[in-house]
Amino acid sequence: MKHNSYYPSRQADKIVWLTNFKNTLPGLATALGLSSPQSTAAVADCNWLIYILQSWLPASRAWSQACTDALTEAQSGTGSSAQVLPVFTAPALPSGVTAVNPGALARTFDLIQRIKESGLCTDVMATNLGIVGSVDMPPDLSLVQPVLGAKVNGSEVEIKWGWRGNAKFLESCEIHVDRGTGFTLLTIDTTPNYTDTQTFPGTRTIWSYKAIYRAADAQVGVWSTPVSVVVGA
Repeated sequence: MKHNSYYPSRQADKIVWLTNFKNTLPGLATALGLSSPQSTAAVADCNWLIYILQSWLPASRAWSQACTDALTEAQSGTGSSAQVLPVFTAPALPSGVTAVNPGALARTFDLIQRIKESGLCTDVMATNLGIVGSVDMPPDLSLVQPVLGAKVNGSEVEIKWGWRGNAKFLESCEIHVDRGTGFTLLTIDTTPNYTDTQTFPGTRTIWSYKAIYRAADAQVGVWSTPVSVVVGA
């Protein structure tokens, strides 16, 4: 689905946009010629999308990381009792939020298009609703590439990364680590720089890191050049 120019690309900004739209729309519904059921349905769509972006998706990513950690434990961990695998439990729905039919964002875009074509939406209304498109030109997302830095600080590894001027168009940075058995997912980070707190091994080992940007919840661009550090005794 092609995103409209007024809809942000970064996950955190999407939550802000959806919150503003669902809070503003009911007060303008009559002036825009929308019925109460139309307004209520649009708010429900936004509430559901906010829950998915703000609560469910981060929880699912944390579970994915827990699964990666479980694999590491299964392969090289220690213990005298049977391993218990992580189970995903979805966050509870906030009060007033209910699941809706698939296509909530597409329905929101369709409603906005009808609002714009109605002739009832003033410039002030459009600005308040956040449906005025940005004039900024996005970068070629097939070419964006993170630059990583890594250094040992005490018993942790500090991983440096940034948006390289494209913060408005990117959502997160997906970082992978190779601790000697091949690259696996370490984290999907939405804020520049990350600290790897994995316990160092008892022998000197090389850990390597690489990363790729994400937008619209998918990998975009080119993998970074891997960087390595020596950890352990």
